Amino acid sequence: MTTTSLAHAGPLAGADLLDDPMRALDRYWWDFAAELRQIGAALDRDPEAIGSFIERPALRFVRYSGIPAPYRNCPDLPADLLDTAGSCQGVLVALERAAYGDPNIMLACPGPSLSGAVVRAIADRAQTDRYFEQLVATPVHTFFGLTEPTKGSAVTELMTTLTEAPDGGGWLLNGEKRYVGNGAHAAVGVVFARRAPGPWGIEAVLVDPAAPGFTAGTLPMLGLRGARISWLRFTDVYIPRENLLGAHLRPSRRGLRGALTGLYQFRPGIAAMALGCAEAVREYLGEHRPHLPKAPQSEVDGLVDQLAATRRLMYRVAADIDHGVVDPHRVSGVKTEAARVAEEMTMLAARLLGPASLIEHPFLEKLCRDVRAFEIMEGTTNLHRLSVFQGLLKSTFHTTTWETTGDPDAARN
Repeated sequence: MTTTSLAHAGPLAGADLLDDPMRALDRYWWDFAAELRQIGAALDRDPEAIGSFIERPALRFVRYSGIPAPYRNCPDLPADLLDTAGSCQGVLVALERAAYGDPNIMLACPGPSLSGAVVRAIADRAQTDRYFEQLVATPVHTFFGLTEPTKGSAVTELMTTLTEAPDGGGWLLNGEKRYVGNGAHAAVGVVFARRAPGPWGIEAVLVDPAAPGFTAGTLPMLGLRGARISWLRFTDVYIPRENLLGAHLRPSRRGLRGALTGLYQFRPGIAAMALGCAEAVREYLGEHRPHLPKAPQSEVDGLVDQLAATRRLMYRVAADIDHGVVDPHRVSGVKTEAARVAEEMTMLAARLLGPASLIEHPFLEKLCRDVRAFEIMEGTTNLHRLSVFQGLLKSTFHTTTWETTGDPDAARN
């Protein structure tokens, strides 16, 4: 597969908000870019090939970066960079550079993924210990089960149910989930189900795929094949009482809140992956068509400017999240814009490289398939446009208070 020369390792345009630790993390991930591109090509051919690569340093870093420091057992990896990668900004730095290499890597790698964010947000100490100790003991995949076949993004209309078991010692889980990354290959996951009416009746439970009544399979995918997007079905799956996440919290502080915590933290990550792909396409086009006529070059330059502006907004949103300020409308804006820029960049490159470009340039053909997923992942574009509109009505698209006062509590209030 023909690829770019991976020549530009300096700071990316729009990343001026990053401090020295973040820049060090950026340089660390850059060193893996060429290797990740080779691994990504292998995963596109055979997603099950991930097992051959999980001990590579880059993939081990992914696995441990989502695990809290007290649980880590990886003396060979730089602890300071792992700590840096644990913040929202750190996640975005790693995701963008990794996606520049190949967007499949982060999605295919074992580790806590979205379910880990939910556990960290609402689980009690015993649940947190069980979850992360299992992930450290051996490289395993996890899953996040929220989307359903007939409800999609309508999270308050979940049909999957959690009912009292006859023995009174737990619950029975019944229903279906769809579009779940690594769901059919995971060792543990978080599933959201309804136990009572209303939004506070939604609960999050830890599920063992080995339990009777759990069935799953992998959906056919054109792009991002390494994610092994799956369907899940639960038929009277027994959920022990200790697997209900956040039972020590009020109903309004668990369940749906746990889902939103994970989604709001990960949605900027989708933007980072989209921008990483757009950057790769930009370099690929520059390598294969270094001298463009004025009009096409103007199109490229316009998208490059939009890429840099979106990147800067992405890191501003990440800084907000790291200061405890989550504005879902700005998160939606970043995710939507990044997905658009990535798709337009790939389409422009395909057009400028000629009518047979997707045959003559396998690397570009693969990225055209991969970036299409970003419009759908973590909520469709139309859903996020609605959120952006609501944010505009609320006038939230301005500099946050903590950036001007240094007080995150003022921004929350």
